Amino acid sequence: MTDEDSETTVSELQSGEENELPVIQLCGLVEELSYGNSALKTETEMFEKYYNKLEPRDQRHPRLSEIKISGAEFAQLRGRRRSKSRMGMDRVIGLSCDQKCELVQKELEDMKDEIRHMRANAERDLQHHEAIIEEAEIRWAEVQRAAYDFKKDILKTISKKKGSILAIQKVMKYIEDMNRRRDNMKDKLRLKNVSLKVQRKKMLLQLRQKEEVGEALHEVDFQQLKIENAQFLETIEAKNQELIQLKLASGNTLQVLNTYKSKLHQAMEMSISLDKEISLRNELLEKIERETLQVEQDRAKAEALNKKLRKQLAEFRSPQVMVYVREKIFNGELEKIIKMWERKVEIAEMSLKGYRKAWNKMKTTNEQLQAICPPEK
Repeated sequence: MTDEDSETTVSELQSGEENELPVIQLCGLVEELSYGNSALKTETEMFEKYYNKLEPRDQRHPRLSEIKISGAEFAQLRGRRRSKSRMGMDRVIGLSCDQKCELVQKELEDMKDEIRHMRANAERDLQHHEAIIEEAEIRWAEVQRAAYDFKKDILKTISKKKGSILAIQKVMKYIEDMNRRRDNMKDKLRLKNVSLKVQRKKMLLQLRQKEEVGEALHEVDFQQLKIENAQFLETIEAKNQELIQLKLASGNTLQVLNTYKSKLHQAMEMSISLDKEISLRNELLEKIERETLQVEQDRAKAEALNKKLRKQLAEFRSPQVMVYVREKIFNGELEKIIKMWERKVEIAEMSLKGYRKAWNKMKTTNEQLQAICPPEK
């Protein structure tokens, strides 16, 4: 029974009973018939889908929904089908319940297969995206570590010593080390790729040999593999959760490590500054000790001199007055004699200078005469 047949019966029932039934019953009847029509429509779509799977594409009959006709032609076609349905109502042939059940089971199996394929594709995409996220996290951690190392080793040196050759050498050395590390990583990945290709070839060869031998999995083996697969999936999920926890712990540990590294760097700088200050204080202490020793020596000398002077002062006896007068007079006479002799020395020096000038003059005159009149040989 199709949708158009149901529509014709509904229209006949409505035309025959609309003058007899009240509005509430008519609404209930319309709702019931619309529910039946929706069920029939779903059933028809499922049957068409199954029919399209069985029939080749080039031999399919067009659907009514795909046929485009005018309003008059549709009315004529509807009138003809209505008359045919009235005349040959007893000749309608439908599917039996077993056939419908078989079709529904096949459709259910197809839907399960599609869901299984979709789930497998979704799991594969999820694993792919998880691998991409994991790779991005690892790459981000490496970038952060490289940025921290570059800031620690290079930027601080450049900020302290601008334009220095040491900073340029450190930058070049850092770039060379990074290039060397990348080359080593590239070689490792290339070797790993080669080993994985060899392993893949071996597995394909084993699979081909099994297919040639004709080993096939039975239903029991398939169920056992499904159970083992489920167990392995649970184990993988547990390991993934454990890996996530370890990653979180590793991230926290890395943060704590960076914090302690910064604290250690600050402590090292403080230790260096304290060492410098201690060395300056030690030098100042040594200088103070040397000055203290010098002061002690000066103090000892001053004390010895003071004792000597005190001893002399204690042993000093003032002379008698007449002796002092005579010594004073004698001292005055000696001073006069010294002044007299100093005057004589000055006069002698002046006369010596005159004699020297005369001698020099005489000497120059003799030389001139010798030059004018040379002696006879």
